[in-house]
Amino acid sequence: MPLDAYGVLSGTLHSHFRDQPDTQGHWFHVNLEVDAPAGRYRCAVDVDSKQSTTGVQWKVLTLAASVLDPVPSLAPGFHELDMSSGSGALDYLRHPALAHRPGCLFFRRPPAWLQALLDRVNPPHPWISGSNLDAAQALEPILVPGRPILVFGEPFDHGLGVHNIHQNQGDPYGSQWWPDNGTWQDGATLTRRPDGRYDVFLNKFSSQADQTDEAGHPA
Repeated sequence: MPLDAYGVLSGTLHSHFRDQPDTQGHWFHVNLEVDAPAGRYRCAVDVDSKQSTTGVQWKVLTLAASVLDPVPSLAPGFHELDMSSGSGALDYLRHPALAHRPGCLFFRRPPAWLQALLDRVNPPHPWISGSNLDAAQALEPILVPGRPILVFGEPFDHGLGVHNIHQNQGDPYGSQWWPDNGTWQDGATLTRRPDGRYDVFLNKFSSQADQTDEAGHPA
């Protein structure tokens, strides 16, 4: 069963702040304040896991606006998206601009010279692992106040905000997040550069699978 709702918030980044640390010095989110016609939204981007044995992974890349169509042309505000290819929804494992599948066009790994050429045309973006501080420091350079921003995730039940801004599939059987698994419902943070391209921050938990079935469960 997928998320109850999914979509993208289009707006202008006002500011960001980290959670206040608890008594153990732990904190879990970088919070974005985003201005849109309905008001100022709070968007909680996960940079740590509340389960200490589960690490967080991330990657940062830059994409042309055209590969994100039709989302860049949406008016400011929150828009629900169909959880399907072509709607503008994101899927880390299936979206052509996000999925990293070395040699996926070949039955076996291509020759080294050809792989090097492919990597130059479409550079690989491996997942990076580290602490919540490392993840926050990777995200924060793209959080430039005044930039147009797109935040993918699940809207708050009450009030203006977005959460589940991370991979939302591949959670293992038996975990409390298994029922939320689904395809084409991944969260992400994107800010638009002056040249029109988007800086993209993707984040997931190390317990989430890198391959999933059509229900979003680990394959």
